[in-house]
Formats: sequence, structure tokens, C-alpha cells
Amino acid sequence: MKGRKPIGLRAGAVASLSLLAASLFAVALWNGRTVRAEEHRGVEDVDYASPLEVLLSPDGSRLYVLCQGSEEIRVLDAASYAVIKNIAVGRVPRGFSLSPDGARLFVTNSWDDTLSVIDTSTLAVEATWPVGAEPSSVVEDRQGERLFVANRISNDVAVLDAETGAEEKRLLAGRGSSYLTLSPDGTRLYATHVYPNPSPLRTGRENRTAPESEITVIDRSRAVVVDRMPLHAIAGVFHVAFSADGRLGVVAEYHPKNLVTLAHLEHGGAFEDTITVFGADVGKTVEVPLDELERYVSQPFGVAIAPDKSRIYVTSGGSELVTVIDVARLLRFIHEHPAPFVQDLSASANYVVTRIAVGLNPRGLTLTRDGRRLFVANRLEDTISVIDTRTDRVAATIKLAGPKNISVLRHGEQTFYTARYSFQGQIGCANCHIDSTFDGIQWNLEPDGFGRNIVDNKLLEGVKGTNPYKWTGTNPNIPTECGPRTEKYFWRSENYDDLTLTDLTVYVRSLTPRPNRWKLPGYQLTPAQERGKAIFERSVDKFKKPIAEYNRCSYCHSGLKGTNQKLFDVGTHKAIDNPGLLKATPLTEIALTAPYLHDGSARTLEEIWTVYNPEDKHGRTNDLTKDELNDLIEYLRTR
Repeated sequence: MKGRKPIGLRAGAVASLSLLAASLFAVALWNGRTVRAEEHRGVEDVDYASPLEVLLSPDGSRLYVLCQGSEEIRVLDAASYAVIKNIAVGRVPRGFSLSPDGARLFVTNSWDDTLSVIDTSTLAVEATWPVGAEPSSVVEDRQGERLFVANRISNDVAVLDAETGAEEKRLLAGRGSSYLTLSPDGTRLYATHVYPNPSPLRTGRENRTAPESEITVIDRSRAVVVDRMPLHAIAGVFHVAFSADGRLGVVAEYHPKNLVTLAHLEHGGAFEDTITVFGADVGKTVEVPLDELERYVSQPFGVAIAPDKSRIYVTSGGSELVTVIDVARLLRFIHEHPAPFVQDLSASANYVVTRIAVGLNPRGLTLTRDGRRLFVANRLEDTISVIDTRTDRVAATIKLAGPKNISVLRHGEQTFYTARYSFQGQIGCANCHIDSTFDGIQWNLEPDGFGRNIVDNKLLEGVKGTNPYKWTGTNPNIPTECGPRTEKYFWRSENYDDLTLTDLTVYVRSLTPRPNRWKLPGYQLTPAQERGKAIFERSVDKFKKPIAEYNRCSYCHSGLKGTNQKLFDVGTHKAIDNPGLLKATPLTEIALTAPYLHDGSARTLEEIWTVYNPEDKHGRTNDLTKDELNDLIEYLRTR
């Protein structure tokens, strides 16, 4: 153990939990109930393991567990489950894989932008290589020549020399490139991404389009993209798995229903939980639902196919279960019925054979070579469920060494990811805030009027101290935002007790920004960023005319987080918007959160001023050249 912060504190953020303990009284007073300090469990800096992914060694003797919270790889004996060794890696590890011969284990450290290379004979880190922005998964080719690394922020797949780590090239992937899978024959790599690709220009409700995602297909030998398999109406694409014969591929995904008003959860909700199957057995790309009426499988993530291709297993982080699909029945259903199936809540009964309850927030999973045991990482319970696939029951639960008490932060994080509070268990906070961030989607939320006021989903990192909340500033604090508003309009029920809401509030407030990749060491600015800063702070325009204080960038977006927390009219209202003022949005990690403006109508930072600021209400910018706008954008990326 390294004594690092749990992932609830974003693995290294500075937070004083003793002060939080003292403030819990005030946090809970919003609804009139006094919370005594002794009522809270473990209000301290607790180091949880938070297992995210699991792998078996080629001979099946070892189980490797990627522990994101404690930032290490735990190596267990796959028979006795005894700990062999804990190996410290970098900050916030997110993905790992073994070389084909099992001699090396590669770990992506998403906050370090590095790759840890572990010698599996010595169980020691033998090298640490720099890679792209926020590496999330890694795969070595069968020849041992190249490594492919998916980078979430730079939206690409880096190609590295497998021996030296030297970068050869970058391949453009989908937005939020995150998960890589090698085809069974080793000729193709399949890359998925967690945020939808940029949408066409939208100017109103009638021009809104469904999100579009893809599976990026890479030719291994040439290291080039050879196909982009479209995933229509999908936003949030996670793990891919293949059958041993390569004829069937499966991907776990989210299907948001953001083009209709988020009004009646009981009428089908805001998400469909689906998989897409493809390959020779299917003949085409087909999306099929995992949900059925009154039984939803929120936040599908990990997927595995039995060695004999009899079953597909899918983890659902929000529902705390593993869905088991009969492959023969699934293929028969697809071939005998006309598509599409995604809106049919009776479809899954034709191929889902059971749902197995596991631990909290199950994510990665792996099968033994004979397919008789399935290991599932329960991220927010610090356990591994061992499922006997012959009985479809949990045969054992491996408890990873760690704290016995559940801290305030941990309980808040568990609440954030679970779907148990919503009507029929359909959605949780993490559906729209993937990995506690955002989803890149625009929604129609009926508190602002049915069919009106399309709003862009905002990033949660650094949200503490940026109240009031909502684009219109109508929620004064996080307890209001996460409490009665969420229960009424999202969960469709009143569920949180006072302690649960307090813990959820503490967790959301703990989410600090990830490292900013546009900042130089020591927070120095490049020449372009310096010029942009001067434009951001200017009080007169290029023609020496004074700029009114309320129309200066540095006035509305002042302070450490880039907001003075006041409301303004910046001339961005559309015909479907209700009248009123909009809050000066924080600039925290603004480079990552396209599209922009309250309704997501600006696809890029540049469009904020070139398309949506004709009257100079959103800062004085019409006197700026394109190069000057570029400088301004370069500075904003450092915020």
C-alpha cells in the first residue's frame, strides 16, 4: 500500500476529511435533521482496493486484480485465493493485459499518462513508459512487436514498440477511447469509446440528433484503421469480447433516450441497457436489449463469452448483477425476428436465462480456460465473486484485504453508482456521469418545461463551491441538486434517508479535477497561452473602446474555478428556451467537455464566439482574428 487517497478522492486529491466531519451537521440541516458525528461511519482517509479488472494467467494458476483505489496489482493464487504479492503501479490505473506468453503484464496509469510493465516471473515493475493522455487499456499483438494503447483524452490509439515503448504513431479513435480487444486470430484490434462522437450542428429541438458511437477496427500488421463500425444512438461503449472461433463479437453499451423528454421513467425510462452483437454468426451488427419490464440491468460494462460459445456474461455496475445469455437462443431470435429490437422489453426473455446477484458495482470479469469459473470484480465492495457457471451461482467470494468500515466517502460513492434508488432500478447517477465525469449528451428535463430547454450535461469534477447549480442557477446547493430534485425527476420516488444524502453530497463534493494536460510543469504558460490570457483579462478592445465589466471574460469567469457564480444573458437563448438568465459556467477542464453552451449547440470552443456571439453579448470577441481566438482557446484549456 502507498497510503494514497481512494478513488472517491480522485486518487491524490487534497481533502481534509476532518473538516468534512465537522461540516456534516451543516450539510444535513437543509431538511431540518441534525446529524451527530458519531452517526457517521469512518469519516477518515480510507484506502480501499476498488478492484476494477481481473485477469487469469495463461496457465490459470494466478489471478491478477487491478485495484484502482489502492493503485496496485494484487496477485492471487487462483485456486486458494491467497495473496501472492501486491505490486504498486501509477496513479488511477484503469486497464491491464498480459502479453501472449504471459511473461509481462501491462498496466495503464490513467492519471500519470504512463504504462507500467511488470515482469510476471519476478512480479516487479521493470519499466514505466510515457504514453498518451489518460491511457485506459493496452493490448500487445501476438508477434510481440507492438503495443496498442487507448487514450481517453486524446481520443486515439497509440502504437508503441513492444520492447522499448517508443511511440510509432497515433490512430484516431472515438471520443473517450478506452477499451481494446484483440480478435482471436490476432489480425484485428477493436477499440471502443465512452463518450459519443461530436454531433452535427444543432440549432433547435427539430435538429437534434441521436448520439453516434463506433467500434474502431485496426489492422494489426499495418497499424491502420480499416473500419469504423457505427453504433447508432449509443453513448457509452465499454468492453468487447469474442467467441473462441472469432465468429461472434459482443460489446456492452448504453443506449440513452435523450431525444424525448425525460418525463415518465415508468414508461421506458432514460436508458436502454443493451449489447451489440456482430460477426459471421450474426451476419450484421445487431443491437439487442438486456432489460425486461420491471427488471433492468443498469450500466452494462464487462462482457465474456464461454469457451464453447454457449453463454454470454455481462456485468451491470448499477444493478449489481451478471446477466447470462444463451447464445443459441439469442442467434435464433435474431435470425427469426425482424430488427430493431431495442425498444422491445419482451425481447430479452427469449435469450436471457438468468441474472446472478453479485457485489456492489461489478465491472471487469474473466473466465477460466475450461469456462467453469467466472471471476467478477466488485469495485465498490472490495470483493471478487467466483461464479460456478454450471449452476449459475456464486460459489465463493474473495475478500480483498482492506478497511472493514464503510466511510462516508465510500457510502456516497456506492450511492452514486447504484441504480437501486430509481423506479424499477433503471438508472443511477453514474449513467449520466460516466466514471463520475459527464456523458457528452444533451437532455430535455421536464423541470424546465416539457419539450423545452435542452440542457448539456455538465462535468462533476471540481463542482464543489460552484453553486448555485443547474444552468439556470435554481438549485442553491448540492443537497438540493442530488436530493429532492433527483428523487422527483429522475428516480420518481423519495428514497434517500438523511445520512445517505449527506454521504452522497460529500462524495460529489470530493470529486477534484484530473491533471490538466495543457498545463506546463510549474503552471507556466506558453507564448500562445500568455497571449490568450491577456485577451481573457482585457478591459478594452482592439479599437481602444472600454469593455463593460459585465462583458469581460475575467469578470464572469473569475476565481479559481472560472465562475463568479452569477447569472447573465449572453445572447445564447434559442426559440425553445424559456426566458431567464444563465449561470456563468465554471471553466474547470473546459477542454474536455464539448459541446458547449447551455444546450450543447456549440460543437467547439471556437463556435461559442464565431457562431453564437453575433452581438458580442458573450464577451467582446468580434474584433478578434482567428489566431487571437486560437490563443484565447489555448489559455482556456489550462483552466
